[in-house]
Amino acid sequence: MIQLKKVDWDNYEDVIKLHVTKEQEDFVADNDASLIHAFLAMSEGEPVFAFAIYNDDTPVGFIQMGYDDDWSGEERKDWLESDVFKKWDGKKYYFIWRFMIDKKYQGKGYGKEALRKAIEFLKTEPCGKAEYITLSYERTNEVARKLYFSFGFYEPTEFAPYYHDEDEISAILKL
Repeated sequence: MIQLKKVDWDNYEDVIKLHVTKEQEDFVADNDASLIHAFLAMSEGEPVFAFAIYNDDTPVGFIQMGYDDDWSGEERKDWLESDVFKKWDGKKYYFIWRFMIDKKYQGKGYGKEALRKAIEFLKTEPCGKAEYITLSYERTNEVARKLYFSFGFYEPTEFAPYYHDEDEISAILKL
């Protein structure tokens, strides 16, 4: 049975030990870096939810989510000044920041069930109302694209809260 458990002192080391396959390493940051990013965002008052994904008592993955956060910063100033961003600006959204299933547990349906539970969690609006859930993925990650689209995510043409570049694609799910 898949469940999401808040990352804490008791399980953070288990999360850090989880890894994707060598071929997937360019698709997602290491979990230790993700937890550092979560800590830094929280230290600046940003709401972040970091969950270990468990199958019964076995950690099998990790997911990190946030709310209405413009984390693109000064290095993406061109994005912040773009017409695409201006169409998105002011809309409230949750975002799935990181999502991975350990290489030993892939292909067992755990990712699909974990994503379902994450979407259910975000639909409770733990930080307030939102219009969308958004995420991004590497252009070459067809497995992730297929999973996200099976839940109703789509690649927006009218706006996107993430930047589009030659490697990364945004997708959104209307709540």
